[in-house]
Amino acid sequence: MNDLNGRVAVVTGAASGIGRAIALCFAEAGAQVVVADRRRDAWHGGAPTDELAEGATFVECDLADPAAVAALVPAVAERHGRLDVLVNNAAVSAGRELLETTDDDWHQVLAVNLTAPFVLSRAAVRQMLTQEPRGEVRGRIINVTSQHGIVAAREDTAYGVSKAALSQLTRQIAAEYAGEGIVCNAVAPGKIETGPSPRAGEPGWQEYWTSRTPWPRLGRPEDVARAARFLAGDEATYITGTTLMVDGGWTAR
Repeated sequence: MNDLNGRVAVVTGAASGIGRAIALCFAEAGAQVVVADRRRDAWHGGAPTDELAEGATFVECDLADPAAVAALVPAVAERHGRLDVLVNNAAVSAGRELLETTDDDWHQVLAVNLTAPFVLSRAAVRQMLTQEPRGEVRGRIINVTSQHGIVAAREDTAYGVSKAALSQLTRQIAAEYAGEGIVCNAVAPGKIETGPSPRAGEPGWQEYWTSRTPWPRLGRPEDVARAARFLAGDEATYITGTTLMVDGGWTAR
């Protein structure tokens, strides 16, 4: 399906994991994808995303760096002439409960998970408002939140709070700019197997994730990517301000 043919899409954190799967899925659907990440190489190995996705380009962008974040959307618009889809995917985690969370942990997580999406979304909306609409829509923003923006994040206070706030940012943008043809939604993954990690190697965590997920397997990056592609396409035009759960039933239990 080439339902994103000719669209220009920015995906943050697209060198690895869920962002990589979204970028590849969008490129397969015909989009010109800008892979924005602080490093080009995938942390779990393999060829860089921009080499695998036809027509993709890589832009180095550290989302903890305010100057780099501020420059991203204007640079994309100057190069491609427009921006059709922004996917705020990149995220970090402190992995600590409240009393163990330092001020530095808090500021780092919110800088990447919330402030960067806010700044990028603001710049994206400014750019989209200057564009002629494709059908009814001038542009789309997709925020990758989490089931932990709906229910508490075990041993990860800053992460859970950041994702809950990103869900509210999604609703704010949708309500404020629907009349201008801006669509904003979120996709909320459950536990997605993205490769080796410290917690993934601990039996206690595997048991926790499995016991909380009604579906008989944990999620894969492609599960989230397909949901994001739906929200990026014309089929989702009258859907805005919502969060699409891709969690195998985690939050339903």
